Amino acid sequence: MVIRKTAHARAGLVGNPSDGYYGKTISFIIRDFGATVTLFESPELHIEPNDRDHSVFSSIDQLVSDVKQHGYYGGIRLLKATVKRFHGWCAKEGVKLHGRNFTLRYESNVPPQVGMAGSSAIICACLRALMEFYKVEIPKHIQPGVILSVENDELKIPAGLQDRVIQVYEGVVFMDFNRGHLEKESCGIYEELDAKLLPNLYVAYTKQLSEGTEVFHNDIRSRWNRGEREVVSAMYHWAGLAERVKEMLLAGRGREIGPLLNENFDLRRRLYKISQGNIDMVEAARECGASAKFTGSGGAIVGTYENDAMFEQLTKTLEPMGVAVIRPRIVAD
Repeated sequence: MVIRKTAHARAGLVGNPSDGYYGKTISFIIRDFGATVTLFESPELHIEPNDRDHSVFSSIDQLVSDVKQHGYYGGIRLLKATVKRFHGWCAKEGVKLHGRNFTLRYESNVPPQVGMAGSSAIICACLRALMEFYKVEIPKHIQPGVILSVENDELKIPAGLQDRVIQVYEGVVFMDFNRGHLEKESCGIYEELDAKLLPNLYVAYTKQLSEGTEVFHNDIRSRWNRGEREVVSAMYHWAGLAERVKEMLLAGRGREIGPLLNENFDLRRRLYKISQGNIDMVEAARECGASAKFTGSGGAIVGTYENDAMFEQLTKTLEPMGVAVIRPRIVAD
């Protein structure tokens, strides 16, 4: 028996980065990119390396290029940590696992380091494969928390629930990370939305790896913990934007959400230090008449556009900057 499970890239449409601060967001899945984990029974438990896990290079330049693209760690640690966390969840819940072993391998075409949640896609796909192999059902609303614990608790990678929620639920989801609900239920309040309510959306991402994710965050977490008014106010504002966009979508006014997406980014720009490459990408898209904001923490943007002519203009403007532009595929064919 060969099990293959895929989890897709995602884009935060509005509300981010309030998801890590008890806020509200809307996200959608990007089926154009994903991570696939293959699992099959074997005499020993074996995790196979991917190209991004190798440690032999033809030159120092190739090593530097590889580190820029994949970081210092590949995907093996993600698979190991997922297996360990899955085992821990089952032990805690009193779920007995059979003793058969397996081999795991993974592949991913999610653009690296541009805020499309490539790492959590590998973890999500792995968890799905393990659940099928062991015939274990983890409730859907619990799965994002298990995936997050792989990164937060096992690997000490700071992250929030938003990416894992949309990768588990897929489609389009409005998420309310109400603090009381999170602390009581260990999950947010998730509302699936009809993708047909969305206006024309594009996603653009840089292929210049040096211009990837934001590194400098202005110590936002500490400022939030101290109750600094500017930061707390921004989180409430972003959450409010997500609520307003949801209401507009449900009212059939999706074509009007562009200014709210712009507002989302403009507030972020005032609060965070953002690299010039990311600013240039946003401003170039807006000069074409489109709206633009980060899909995540930098390196990729999402926005609305009016028609095919505007999309073509986006492509002509951004591609010479080393930025790819796509119409994201949200619904399965």
